[in-house]
Amino acid sequence: MVELQSGTFRMGSNRFYPEEAPVRDVTVDGFWIDTHPVTVAAFRRFVKATGHVTWAEQAPLATDYPGADPELLVPGSLVFRKTDGPVDLRDYRNWWEWVPGADWRHPDGPESNVGGRERHPVTHVSHSDAAAYAEWAGKSLATEAEWEYAARGGLDQAIYTWGDKFAPEGRMMANTWQGNFPWQNLLLDRYEGTSPIESYPPNGYGLYDMAGNVWEWTDGWFGPEPQSARQPCCAPQTPHASGAEPFPRKVIKGGSHLCAPNYCLRYRPAARQGEALDTSTGHIGFRCVIRQGA
Repeated sequence: MVELQSGTFRMGSNRFYPEEAPVRDVTVDGFWIDTHPVTVAAFRRFVKATGHVTWAEQAPLATDYPGADPELLVPGSLVFRKTDGPVDLRDYRNWWEWVPGADWRHPDGPESNVGGRERHPVTHVSHSDAAAYAEWAGKSLATEAEWEYAARGGLDQAIYTWGDKFAPEGRMMANTWQGNFPWQNLLLDRYEGTSPIESYPPNGYGLYDMAGNVWEWTDGWFGPEPQSARQPCCAPQTPHASGAEPFPRKVIKGGSHLCAPNYCLRYRPAARQGEALDTSTGHIGFRCVIRQGA
């Protein structure tokens, strides 16, 4: 972990998506934060020690999702499927698939496994799974302000965690999508999906993957939000839901390997997304903090 001293910073942005505004001064107390997202190996140790069963490994209750298709009420999670060509970007169902049997051990579906991905961020974890791990580790999930303060690395209002230029001197600084999402990935950063931790340079505070790779759960509530922000661009609604969402939203931060300029320019410290508590996908993970005096 890295220790960050208390401080005041300018949070948010007025230059991109409306839910990021307005820019405002925010003060945070000192805290420690994980240098990288929680990995598959670390999460496996937690599960072995506690017997924790993740949200994706449990069948959803019909009472929580009135009107849901009974065939969907089975253990599973949302998996990204690259399309064969351009599709309507207004409908995330074109590239997200509900896959029975997908979970943190089987990130691409029941026939897959995490062999060789031990140093990749764990995925297919809901907010409650992340919170359970944090409690076991004697830590907490960051507030949205703590997370953004850490992600900025001491750079005031820079676009990215490393500065204002996306690829300085042609160097990829984070695991994002290059090309036309969701069908053309040019792989300029070498990775089609998640990447091992510490594959890219750290920010000014020595923190890795504060942009791209996986979105990260925080403990901040999302809302009320502008109309334009009510439909998540990159993190889909669970297919169980019908009509009004049964679960409130927490803020996720940092963007992921699926964020692209033509669709979701959210691999920036100010970017934020509201995600339902029951969501688990192949591009959301988390990291933890310890607050001074805790």
